[in-house]
Amino acid sequence: NCTEQHAGYFSLSLSVSFSLSLSPYASLSSVSLFTLISSSYSQQTDLNSFLWTIKRDPPSYFYGTIHVPYTRVWDFIPENSKQAFQESNIVYFELDLTDPYTISALTSCQLLPQGENLQDVLPRDIYRRLKRHLEYVKLMMPSWMTPDQRGKGLYADYLFNAIAGNWERKRPVWVMLMVNSLTEADIKTRGVPVLDLYLAQEAERMRKRTGAVEKVEEQCHPLNGLNFSQVIFALNQTLLQQESLRAGSLQVPYTTEDLIKHYNCGDLNSIIFNHDTSQVPNFNNVTLPPSEQVTAQEIDSYFRQELIYKRNERMGRRVKTLLEEHPDKSFFFAFGAGWSVIINVDF
Repeated sequence: NCTEQHAGYFSLSLSVSFSLSLSPYASLSSVSLFTLISSSYSQQTDLNSFLWTIKRDPPSYFYGTIHVPYTRVWDFIPENSKQAFQESNIVYFELDLTDPYTISALTSCQLLPQGENLQDVLPRDIYRRLKRHLEYVKLMMPSWMTPDQRGKGLYADYLFNAIAGNWERKRPVWVMLMVNSLTEADIKTRGVPVLDLYLAQEAERMRKRTGAVEKVEEQCHPLNGLNFSQVIFALNQTLLQQESLRAGSLQVPYTTEDLIKHYNCGDLNSIIFNHDTSQVPNFNNVTLPPSEQVTAQEIDSYFRQELIYKRNERMGRRVKTLLEEHPDKSFFFAFGAGWSVIINVDF
């Protein structure tokens, strides 16, 4: 059934993949230095089609990654994608996740100003519900973990502290994202590097030059830019969803398993990828009262502007500059699968 789905998705996605330009007023009729085509579907019968070739000498590549354990998808990745990675000189990611500064800066960016705690800034009811939910997660975590995780020496207390430790010092927006990741399905995937991190580790092992097209601040500051009432709304909606899931009155609309299945089937168009790419939940919900729908739409619009359109344009400019400055090098750009479809590169 993957094959049937895939053929229809691919013809559509290929036609739009690189048809956008850096400027809404520019067009691809401007002088093209390189032609972007998809190589993976035409040269093989494998289902996964997340490799694009930038036709020049030597060729460069875009590859769409996914934020799940690499072991769940590696066997489905076609040989030509792995070969492109091996043959490239320079590998670029969104962020350099092997760089200690990147991890340190991401951690710092999530913290409240010195001397402030969540209890000081959150409404009392939301703080109590948050604390109760985290206590529930901590209680359940041992039963969520797999025998394989335990066999590797991964303990529930350690894992909880790694994800939620110091939660009282985090900004509410980051606590909201943290709560979204503290689910049984997500916990079961911990302990194995996600695909993009695995590729970064492999590039390092193969002594390839690596780099990042984004700065930590560019990913971090837009999230910190929401106003207080928007953040409280988002955190409240997230807690309501988790409380409903716990009570059994709500089912998750998509799961990590769905994401993996669509990726392994080469389904570029799935709405699930948009969720994985932005890392931000969608709060638009027809069941919300009108006033709250307005807030949800404002948040959605803000994130689209900051985390998709502006980011897309910025990444496109930097990719273009790198390719122009190093015409004799073969680049392998590994970005989230959703970005590989929409990134704007007008050469």
